[in-house]
Amino acid sequence: MPRCKERLARAAASSYVVGVDVGSTTLRCHVFDKKAAVRGSSSKKVETLYPHLGWVELDPEVLWTQFMDVIKEAVQAAGLQMNQIAGLGISTQRGTFITWNKYTGKPFHNFISWQDLRAADLVNSWNRGLMLKVIHVISTMLHFLTWSDRYVIASSLTFTTHHVSLRLSWVLQNITEVQQAANESNCCFGTIDTWLLYKLTKGSVYATDYSNASSTGVFDPFQMCWSSVLSKLFSIPMSIYPPVEDTNFGSVDAEIFGEPIPIVALVADQQAAMFGECCFHEGDVKLTMGTGIFWDVNTGNHLHTPSAGLYPLIGWKIGKEVVFLAEGNASDAGSTIKWAKELDLFTSVDETARMARSVVDSEGVCFVPSFSGLQVPVNDPCACASFMGLKPSTTRNHLIRAMLESIAFRNKQLYDTIVKEVRVPLTNIRADGGVSNNSFIMQMTSDLINKKIDKPVNTDMSCLGAAFLAGLALGFWTDKEQLKKLRRTEIVFEPQRDFGEYKLAMDNWTKAVQRSLNWYNQTSY
Repeated sequence: MPRCKERLARAAASSYVVGVDVGSTTLRCHVFDKKAAVRGSSSKKVETLYPHLGWVELDPEVLWTQFMDVIKEAVQAAGLQMNQIAGLGISTQRGTFITWNKYTGKPFHNFISWQDLRAADLVNSWNRGLMLKVIHVISTMLHFLTWSDRYVIASSLTFTTHHVSLRLSWVLQNITEVQQAANESNCCFGTIDTWLLYKLTKGSVYATDYSNASSTGVFDPFQMCWSSVLSKLFSIPMSIYPPVEDTNFGSVDAEIFGEPIPIVALVADQQAAMFGECCFHEGDVKLTMGTGIFWDVNTGNHLHTPSAGLYPLIGWKIGKEVVFLAEGNASDAGSTIKWAKELDLFTSVDETARMARSVVDSEGVCFVPSFSGLQVPVNDPCACASFMGLKPSTTRNHLIRAMLESIAFRNKQLYDTIVKEVRVPLTNIRADGGVSNNSFIMQMTSDLINKKIDKPVNTDMSCLGAAFLAGLALGFWTDKEQLKKLRRTEIVFEPQRDFGEYKLAMDNWTKAVQRSLNWYNQTSY
């Protein structure tokens, strides 16, 4: 109670809250005032390492330095001192993890990114193996006897490279130092939020939150705890998992920023964006297009039971309130545009929409956005990125149009999966992320799904969502109704063309996807 009163007093005396988002390509920090206006900002490019084909890593010490720098720079840009900050909310990319020595704090390896494919063979082996078939049969029988949704999820269980589970299993199988430390109960495991919290508190706080834990693939959302069953299947010791909490993560060690700033929100980036978009009601839909594409649906207090591949998640836990989400995702959106820019197919991202509109169609060219495999509803980690239908007459404008169309087509695939699988009526659709600034993709997506899409003024929703959660915990903002009034719409995209006008192009693109499947064999990674 004394600590809670101290924080409330600090929030009342302070006029600013900080939201930080550690994304896949960019690390951003915004300082928000009580009107949710950005008073100061800083950003840095996340330095990604590719030590082997299919491996994607981050250097933990470089990330830590960048994290501290963006906070200091954003506060300085706002013309503030650290003692004017009421609290800190941290949003992080999900599924990127690290292990370290419990006693020395020294990492055993780099962060292994959610985009990493080193466990692709392990994933395929499990998905095709006898054990998973047995699990499906037993779970189906148990569901018949108990009618528990828990067994419905288990009866359709499949694994992906995005989930921590099999990548962590790979680490334990292949890095002797980690395996030995785990056997000696000397190994800490954490996603980025846990590592940053550990560093910010100089090792005094070791924890994660429910949104990040539920995104790992080794957390049981029914029991709200780490899954002992899955951990045994993958030979992961339960001792390595951090405690799971919802708020009150301690304070930043005073030596780091000169002030013991309260850390009151840790949240996974997509759940943060959902909260920032004020998708608080059952049926609200959030579309984030950043490095990847993420469609999330608020399913209220009902945990989604997947049938076509959507993943059930914990959106947030505030006190006794637990909100669940259903999610479908694709790995490559902004990463596709970034790759095209590095090839000098265009000069500025802003010109891509104009280039796409400068031609009537892609002239039969199709692009498959699969640098990190294809997820729901295709689910093939071995699919390859590719151009098909190239001709001597193909121009850069045709290539750019094909790439932007591919993102819209993936949106259509994911939306159709949601409509098929989610049992709650869909209401508002709100978009964010850097790629949502591309008017060609946004308009085409609206046409394809025949729905309005609301894009806000501030598209850095993960930062805002982390700040909103922190501000609510501090009493900086009073309730969700106040937050709704703070969110501002920039434009609403409305359907302008019938889906039939796109049918031929999408049919050809679907054929191209089929021809890109299972491209990489077992020795490719």
